[in-house]
Amino acid sequence: MDGSAHRLSGAQVALMSFSTGLVVASNYYAQPLLHTLAGEFGLTAAGAGIIITVAQLSYAVGLLLLVPLGDMLERRSMIVGMTILCAVGLLITASAPNLALVLLGTAIAALFAVVSQVLVPLGATLAAPEQRGKVVGTLMSGLLLGILLARTVAGGLSSLGDWRTVYWVAAAVMIVTAIALARVLPHHHEHAGLPYHKLLASVFTLFANESVLRLRAVLGAFSFAIFSVLWTSMAFLLASDPYHFSDGTIGLFGLVGAAGALAANLAGRLADKGKTDTTTWLGLILLLLSWVPIALARESIIALLIGILVLDLAVQGVHVTNQNVIYKLFPHARNRVTAGYMTSYFIGGSTGSLLSATAYAHWGWNGVSAVGALLSLGGLLTWVVWRQVGHEPAGLVQAQR
Repeated sequence: MDGSAHRLSGAQVALMSFSTGLVVASNYYAQPLLHTLAGEFGLTAAGAGIIITVAQLSYAVGLLLLVPLGDMLERRSMIVGMTILCAVGLLITASAPNLALVLLGTAIAALFAVVSQVLVPLGATLAAPEQRGKVVGTLMSGLLLGILLARTVAGGLSSLGDWRTVYWVAAAVMIVTAIALARVLPHHHEHAGLPYHKLLASVFTLFANESVLRLRAVLGAFSFAIFSVLWTSMAFLLASDPYHFSDGTIGLFGLVGAAGALAANLAGRLADKGKTDTTTWLGLILLLLSWVPIALARESIIALLIGILVLDLAVQGVHVTNQNVIYKLFPHARNRVTAGYMTSYFIGGSTGSLLSATAYAHWGWNGVSAVGALLSLGGLLTWVVWRQVGHEPAGLVQAQR
């Protein structure tokens, strides 16, 4: 069946949302386990952070090199194949006897986990125009739930078995999901008419020619860097004085952040109404404010929970707004736009992870909070300056035509 004549059913959107969350979760299973992995492989806190950094950098490479193929190859076959290869990476990690193979498996799983960013533009393409924001919001809810619940699932499975159990189970579920996607997704092939090297080059051309895309990529990088600053070091905080929580308990904190998925559908619906300006302002301001309670985490677990909730709501709101703007700008190049935007997004995330692990190793939780607050201020100032020079409103007018 040709996807161009297809409209997504509720069941298809649900499966795509679940799949998006499942594959991206493979980048985050290690986060609540970092202190356990550090102990097993003789690593410092900063050294253990390299596992998360490798995952995010590999994901960024996949975004740049693999996602543009969605504008060239048949989407269903591409999605199923990448999902299976992601499972292979998880299997390598599960059976790894040393850190080198953990990093190899992590890199392979993350490289092909970019299939989530093929599913999102496919959903945007197949959705009715008046429901595009809602569908994208639903898929991004799945993505955020995957990122956050990965911690809860990893903590729970680690408590039932050990850290390897997490990866064995995740690989099995991934293979079953690949089979379901092969059966449920519609056939869709939309060739951009460019050879691969020109397809990749066009990603950079789009960035060079469209200022709104550059702005949204920078805001995305800031937001995910801020997100990663919090979640990379939080396991170390919660495993040390005064809490001494187990892997399973640390994983439960993902349930609090999962409430941020609510922001995806709300931001998507507001984007359908043309209110992207409002959601951007609100998200960036809340990101900065969230670090006030987060900074008090050593004194109050309630303050930390409030900060997690506000930060994750804000990150998701900014991210979904960004995606709706750029998808409207380039309806015939959504995979390439996604590749460029999400490459920037995950470079921001890997940078945030590295800064977070380094700050915690040298200055503890106060250092982590200072880094998060400074990055939040940087994102807000970027938006303010951009609006002062008058670029964003014009871009939004074009995006909302």
